[in-house]
Amino acid sequence: MSVTSPERPARTKTKRVLLAAPRGYCAGVDRAVVAVEKALETYGAPVYVRKEIVHNKHVVETLRERGAIFVNETDEVPEGSRLVFSAHGVSPAVRASAVARSLDTIDATCPLVTKVHKEAVRFAKDDYDILLIGHTGHEEVEGTAGEAPEHVQIVNSPDEVDQVVVRDPDKVVWISQTTLSVDETMETVRRLREKFPSLQDPPSDDICYATQNRQVAVKKLAPECDLVIVVGSANSSNSVRLVEVALQAGATASYRVDRKVEIKDEWLEGVTTVGVTSGASVPEILVQDVITHLAEHGFGTVDEVRTATEDLMFSLPRELRAGLKAAGEEPKRPRREARKELPQA
Repeated sequence: MSVTSPERPARTKTKRVLLAAPRGYCAGVDRAVVAVEKALETYGAPVYVRKEIVHNKHVVETLRERGAIFVNETDEVPEGSRLVFSAHGVSPAVRASAVARSLDTIDATCPLVTKVHKEAVRFAKDDYDILLIGHTGHEEVEGTAGEAPEHVQIVNSPDEVDQVVVRDPDKVVWISQTTLSVDETMETVRRLREKFPSLQDPPSDDICYATQNRQVAVKKLAPECDLVIVVGSANSSNSVRLVEVALQAGATASYRVDRKVEIKDEWLEGVTTVGVTSGASVPEILVQDVITHLAEHGFGTVDEVRTATEDLMFSLPRELRAGLKAAGEEPKRPRREARKELPQA
């Protein structure tokens, strides 16, 4: 898919790459991946994981090779086994099912997702109609909606606003999936507020800092790019959104790839500037593979476009910290760099 922008800035004739920063792993993904790695190191294989720990093929394949077994539901896990909940979170029903099967669980839910769960519980307790902006079927949305199913309605896009019906227009609040397009979410909120003037906002921004930061970086480089390549898997919501953001911000074309081998030679024909970024669940090695591939095709100059610097880190799940301590290992934070983005002056 590609589009042509009617007004384009002057382009350089030198082949180059504009590399977005921030990109790749966020703190929540880092924490979840390291949690599975540490569980395998501490307890040995197999360690079961409900759904994909994060939405990235490379990460899942690598962990599977090390002994992780990925399942769709808890009833696929042998009773008494160890199960890791993914970064996307789970509903109370899933937790109850794990307890019923005597599973030793490790909760790798991203703390920012947990925050949204708590918001749903709080507003349901106060008997609000909760409008959850997100994508039906996404694990994160299923988990959040499961906290208060009788109070939550899912709104997939601005076009669905007209279909929303609430009990009391004066007791309505919106919350959102953490990995959405900021612009589209705000358009949905705008339309909801037109329909429900008393619509309340969540106490803090639900779209996670990493999602926002990666979109801001893409918006900055896209107007200069003939092509933007987003590294990320098809089921990664934030990666898919980055393609959309790049096109909306003025890139001539944008494509998502899991690995460098998916880059087609015809994409590079007549191109002088390629933007490169990656979703929040993508390890940097995959981005560097893309950079190497582009260099082999004449794009040897790489300029970083940085819009923020991240320093946020999350502690490992408490169940895992307790297990590491019992095993005589000092619990440490995830080893990879995961920094909170702060706008530069």
